[in-house]
Amino acid sequence: MVRSIVLLTAACLLAGGCASFPDEPAPTSWSAQPQLTPQAGPKPELPGEFRPTPGEPGRGQTPQSVPPPQGCKDFNPAVIATCLNTVTGVAPIGADAQGGVAAYATERGGRLVKVTKDVDPVVIAQIEVDASADGGLTGLALSATFAEDQLAYVYVTTATDNRVLRVAPGDTPKPILTGIPKGPSGNRGVLASDRRGGILVATGDAGNPALAADPNSLAGKVLRIDGSGKPAQGNPTAGSAVITSGLRQPGGLCVSADAQKIWVTDWSANFDAVYRVVPGKLGDAAWTWPDRPGVMGCASLTDLLWVATAKTPGLQNLPMNATGAFTGKPTLTMDDPSGYGRIGPIEALNDSSALIGTINKVGGQPVSSDDRVAIMVRTGQNAGKD
Repeated sequence: MVRSIVLLTAACLLAGGCASFPDEPAPTSWSAQPQLTPQAGPKPELPGEFRPTPGEPGRGQTPQSVPPPQGCKDFNPAVIATCLNTVTGVAPIGADAQGGVAAYATERGGRLVKVTKDVDPVVIAQIEVDASADGGLTGLALSATFAEDQLAYVYVTTATDNRVLRVAPGDTPKPILTGIPKGPSGNRGVLASDRRGGILVATGDAGNPALAADPNSLAGKVLRIDGSGKPAQGNPTAGSAVITSGLRQPGGLCVSADAQKIWVTDWSANFDAVYRVVPGKLGDAAWTWPDRPGVMGCASLTDLLWVATAKTPGLQNLPMNATGAFTGKPTLTMDDPSGYGRIGPIEALNDSSALIGTINKVGGQPVSSDDRVAIMVRTGQNAGKD
């Protein structure tokens, strides 16, 4: 096994069961329809991002000894924001004044904030939400043209339904997709850019598996919409936002840099799973966790899928080949006491780094500076092959 080294070098093989290796999934040809709005490919690095050369120490690497936090002051140079409340979404928005990464972050209680290192969070929007059960403000994605329009999209639970809102700085959040069923559970939803101008929405089943199977319901689905909330052009069924059905409690949604691989994590009744998103119903899981660590956000790299977990500290590392088939058992990193604890959302910055948000204030072992947004850097390779 070749090691994957992140900010805090701690790796071990994940104990417990895992699924068998599935056949190579069908390509997501539906996402490459010619009528989609072209979008520039991913940049090799985010403006202002630090990318250390091999063997070079820098702010992307954690020193061997970092002083413990003092209140909201965190001495880890990779930490961007501190003293937040249950971070549910992170998204890079550019560079800060010092050349570091600036980002948006969402809190489950309803805040959308702009975060930059050593600066107090700036509230972009405060949204009234119902955070009971697994609801609240649970998803975040940016417009494909964020640099020009500054638009963000959030997934929220209200008193009557689950919905997607469009947020512009200084303006009242506008609902663009409403009527997603609400129930005693299965209210959490997550968002992602499809990297082609559309927005992907993963919805829970509202505690009713029959809704996830109902083609006329928005519950338990992966949807693809445009910036106004309408079904995006090029969807499998014209006029329908539905791409995939059969979800229960989605935790994360992520797209590879080339837009060819889309993944969704989900909590089922008997196991946690990650699925490759293809048109139709959810097929066999690409990987399962019978011990149910609470799979959350994910990041799809060239040869690795990162998966965060809500019930256990650290990060799952699933090695994969170019087609998206997993090539070995997952390894666990950042799971020791010097790590970040429990991680919820992840958003890739490039093929070797990502933004993460922690969720230690709910069921974890928070430090005084939790919950936090931080940059995680990967060097080397990770395989975990049998």
